[in-house]
Amino acid sequence: MSEEEVRRAGVLERVQQGELSGVEAAAKLGLSYRQTKRLMKRYREGGGAALVHGNAGRASHHSKPARTKKRALELVEKYYSGAPGERFGPTLAAEHLSREYGIEVDSETLRRWMLGAGLWSRERRNRKHRRRRARKEHFGELLQMDGSFHNWLEERGGRGCLINLVDDATGTTLAWFAEDETTWAVADVVRAWVERYGIPRAIYTDWKSVYHAPPEDEEGEPRLSQFGQMCAKLGIELKAANSPQAKGRVERNHGTHQDRLIKKMRRLGIRSYEAANQYLIRSYLAEHNARFAIAARQQADFHDAVRSDLDLDTVFCLECERTVSNDGVIRYHNRLLQIEPGQVSSGLRVKVQERRDGSLRVLQSGCAVAWQEIESAPEVIQPRNPRRRPVITTPPATHPWKRTAAVIPKAALWK
Repeated sequence: MSEEEVRRAGVLERVQQGELSGVEAAAKLGLSYRQTKRLMKRYREGGGAALVHGNAGRASHHSKPARTKKRALELVEKYYSGAPGERFGPTLAAEHLSREYGIEVDSETLRRWMLGAGLWSRERRNRKHRRRRARKEHFGELLQMDGSFHNWLEERGGRGCLINLVDDATGTTLAWFAEDETTWAVADVVRAWVERYGIPRAIYTDWKSVYHAPPEDEEGEPRLSQFGQMCAKLGIELKAANSPQAKGRVERNHGTHQDRLIKKMRRLGIRSYEAANQYLIRSYLAEHNARFAIAARQQADFHDAVRSDLDLDTVFCLECERTVSNDGVIRYHNRLLQIEPGQVSSGLRVKVQERRDGSLRVLQSGCAVAWQEIESAPEVIQPRNPRRRPVITTPPATHPWKRTAAVIPKAALWK
């Protein structure tokens, strides 16, 4: 008998002894008066055993056959088991059983099977409780961005960085593998998001210098990094988080990828990050978003459409200012760029743009300037002024200093 059935038997016994009326028993059991009368009749005829449900101890009509359970546990033990950090969880294992072997089983059912067979254990981590910030209400209102350094390919490859971009309202994810969390790496992911969904309102990052350039001094104003300049061109607000918990959405997303993505790439035998990126584009991101993304609370999309006259190659580029020297040359990363004659006067400031493919553009007041790269700067010959007398650095032999030194002995100079 269950706890509920034992409790009912105790109440009905008090009714039989005359301690409680039928109405009082119904109120105490939370049942209707008619249902209580039916239970009382069964109790008088068969005692407490008559209150046990008729299906108790019988297999459910919806239960899986024993051979299905045996086959599923064999596959889990052979392909999806391992150490606590390597084995598949019940949810992920159920997905792969359905996709790879055609065995349809609910994740909770598989969890019970795995617990009973010793293939899964309830692991709990004691973490400090923090109140979660409510999601934004609109798609594109806020994105969270971060890089996750991890051995994504395990022993098959070295350490890599997953640049992860997550929408705060829906959980929609876009990710890409790179060697490091560089300006070009984060810019490529944001550009891919802009081309797919549009221009978001804001991006939430940490305080790394790739996102927020440090001020020149303690009292100086914050400067825009190269990535910050790219976002400013699109009108994207760049926000900084003071703790990992502040951008917990993308941090928890890292944990999901470090579990599911690593195991999936292990099953596929992926051995390079180039192949891993192809897998992200081909299937993983679509499956991940279909599994975990949710609908925003408000239907309005806060993404701005990319204008037809907006050149994204000009937006996502590195920019810096240089001064044109007297010989019409500007220096950029140990390269000499010779400005064509008549283009820009010496002493003026020009802007140098470096695009993703390495090509350079020189702009002055928004207009392109013609230039060519040279090996060495031209030699500048200063014109000679005929009125200016030549400067004599070496005094002649008849100079008084030399004559005195020649006439007067050295010993006499010290007396």
